[in-house]
This record gives sequence, structure tokens and C-alpha cells, in this order.
Amino acid sequence: MSNTESSLTAFERLGRILDILRVECPWDSVQTIDSLRYLTIEETYEFSEAILAKDYSEMRKELGDLFMHLMFYAKIAEDEHKFTTEEAIHGICDKLVSRHPHIALPDRNGNLQGGSDNAAPLWEKVKMKEGRKSILEGVPSSLPTLVKSIRLQEKAAGVGYEFPSVEHAFNKVKEEYSELQEAIEEGDKQHMEEEFGDLLFALVKWGRHLGLNADDALSRTNQKFKSRFSYMEQAAGSQGRNFSDLDIEEMRSLWKEAKKNLGKQQS
Repeated sequence: MSNTESSLTAFERLGRILDILRVECPWDSVQTIDSLRYLTIEETYEFSEAILAKDYSEMRKELGDLFMHLMFYAKIAEDEHKFTTEEAIHGICDKLVSRHPHIALPDRNGNLQGGSDNAAPLWEKVKMKEGRKSILEGVPSSLPTLVKSIRLQEKAAGVGYEFPSVEHAFNKVKEEYSELQEAIEEGDKQHMEEEFGDLLFALVKWGRHLGLNADDALSRTNQKFKSRFSYMEQAAGSQGRNFSDLDIEEMRSLWKEAKKNLGKQQS
């Protein structure tokens, strides 16, 4: 059995299991598109954490959970006569064929389409031809703020609105930092907040030019801080003291110790 056939068999098994659970399980039988939404968000974040940790065993488990959620949505939609699983999958297949005219890809009948010698198209221009009214239309309002900044910048860059170099992006960071300093001197908190936001946005853009994803970078820094802070709490506890009772110099000493002892595994 080929890998493709094996995957199809696994999908068919999952589909059959969900069909049975939708009828016989008290919990599964009452789920709706709305009731699953927040659970899917949780699963997505768990999968994200596994990616950041490079934990492939956990990734496999979380990816399985996401597959189940996606098929669950499709089953509910079919039950409500909204759309079928095949329609959803063919929809993304058609989109991929449309957006990659430079690559030969199969249509619904298995016939290869495209594959010219032309260079890859500008994706955002292709999407506009599909009916979008704005380049930024595809960025969900509910995205986490930092991720939204990255996606807004990527969308704009997709049609050429971009700094020409890393140096230009860094100069923008310095410009925004200077404007923030002026706002601080003025003491206008609203102006300070505005300039601080501009600085963060400029840092995200500079990171993109350096090939860095700001959300990934900050997520790893958060994990590093959490690990080091936990080390400090445990170290204080091993001395029979509460961390909150330490003075700032003792805390700094433990922080240096945490950096030294955890540095190798976090590098």
C-alpha cells in the first residue's frame, strides 16, 4: 500500500469514527460549528507550542487533533446541507491551481494545468483578480496583534510596498525610536502610546528584512523568561524562602544563576 493510499485509509477511518460518534456519543452528537470554535483555537495554539519546542511527538498528536476538528466541521456542515467535505477540499485545490499558473498541477479530472515558463506571480495581485476589494482584506481582525502586524506587512510587500533594504528598515526603527523619545519628553501618554506602537511595527518590519518572524522570536523569549523565572522560584524555595520576599539584588543574582545554568539548553 502506498503512502497516499495509507493516508486515504486513515482519513476514511477517521470519517467513519466521527459518523458513529455523531450519532451515539452524547457529547459529539450535540456539538455545533460555534461550540467547536474555541476548542479549535486552543488546539491550534497547542500545535504552535509543539512547533516552537521542536517536539515532533507532540506535533503528531496535536496535528491529529486538528485533523479531527477539521473533519468534524465538515461533517456538521454536511449534516446541515451547507457544503460537503469534497467541496471544501476541491475548493482549496482549485485555488492552488489558480494561484500557481507557472506550475503544472492537476485539475478535478487529473489533467495537468499550467506549467508555463513564466516566473511565479505576485500572489496578492492574483488574489485581487479573484474578487478581493483590498490587498489587506484577507487579514482576519481576530488575529493576535503581533501576528496581524506581520501579515499586514507581508500583504503590502506582496504588491511591492516594501523597504528596499535592511538598512532602510533599520533607519525606520531609529526614526520611530526618536519620535518616541520626543513624545516621552512631552509627557503626552496618548502620543507616547502611538509612537510606541509605531516603533513596535517598525521592529516587526526590520525583523522581516532580517528573515526573522517577530512572533516566533517573542514566543521563544517568553518561553525562555518563563523557564528562568521558574528556576529562580525553585532556587529560592530550596533555600526555604518565598521568592517574593527576596530583595532586588538577590533576585538579580538568581537571574544570573538561571542564565548560566539554563543557557546551554536555551541557546
